[in-house]
Amino acid sequence: MQGRGPKMTRSDEAEHEWIENVKLGGAVPCLEPENCPNGWATPPGDSFMVRGPEYLTNKVKIPGGEYLLKPLGFDWIRSQTKICEILNDKSHRVRKAIDEEVSCGKQPFVWAFNLQLPKDNYSAVFYFVSLEPIPEGSLMDQFLKGDDAYRKSRLKLIANIVKGPWIVRTAVGEQAICILGRALSCKYIQGSNFIEVDVDIGSSIVANAIVHLAFGYITTLTVDLAFLIESQTESELPERLLGAVRFSELNPGSAGLYKKPSEEQQESSQVPPARFWHGFSQLLHNPGNPRVASPSSQNTNGNLQTEDTNENKCRSCPLLIMRARKASDNEV
Repeated sequence: MQGRGPKMTRSDEAEHEWIENVKLGGAVPCLEPENCPNGWATPPGDSFMVRGPEYLTNKVKIPGGEYLLKPLGFDWIRSQTKICEILNDKSHRVRKAIDEEVSCGKQPFVWAFNLQLPKDNYSAVFYFVSLEPIPEGSLMDQFLKGDDAYRKSRLKLIANIVKGPWIVRTAVGEQAICILGRALSCKYIQGSNFIEVDVDIGSSIVANAIVHLAFGYITTLTVDLAFLIESQTESELPERLLGAVRFSELNPGSAGLYKKPSEEQQESSQVPPARFWHGFSQLLHNPGNPRVASPSSQNTNGNLQTEDTNENKCRSCPLLIMRARKASDNEV
């Protein structure tokens, strides 16, 4: 069924008014998927292809269908240092909403995915919520109870470039698939009513190159990102999407300023060294690519590195970005 993810009835909306408040409380508005300039929305689950019930034998994928989690919110934010552990900040709007619900006897469980962009300390943070107990033994349950090694091998991102210039669409691919923990440095922060995954895009050379390219086109891009836990055995199939967000034509100037609590000590808050970005500037900013953004550009956002069609190797995109001619399928 083509849809926009799980919808709430009027009675649900009345009971869970806090969800609507969180959805509407970010720096950029929550809009309709068909028209969300400088905003975000929930795309149809069927726009993503996931492993079908017999994938291990026939490699057939199926439309993603309905989401396991409800969309809760999106933050497009910036800070003086890398933004980490947002849900450990009791003054943050989403954490405050969680705590208020818990104080009323409710038990929501929030999933947050914080994509830390490698320049100017921007973060795109996606929030989803489960209002029902997570089924014992499910992949979500195993993910929450598993160690970091398990989580690194399972959390998957699917990225679709819905609208954008040819150079970005070609660099990312038609539908990019990435096991986040294998390709990027991830930190997992878990509380009694939430789990947050901080994804350091700057930890990958390939992802850095793609993001640096996309900076110059962020105000023209429409991107769908879906999160799921990879099914690796027959009993775990078919795959189910946790949730997804579409963001469109984001304006870097519209990002909210995030101020961390003064008493909180953040680790690994340094941006990539200047010489690193200078090196990529020379790679990406050349006469053959006049529209590629320079390091001084304030257009900020990015897309994650991709994997090949077998979902086990990352595409080698730097050559494509340098020459803007064709994708390279070399292994990284």
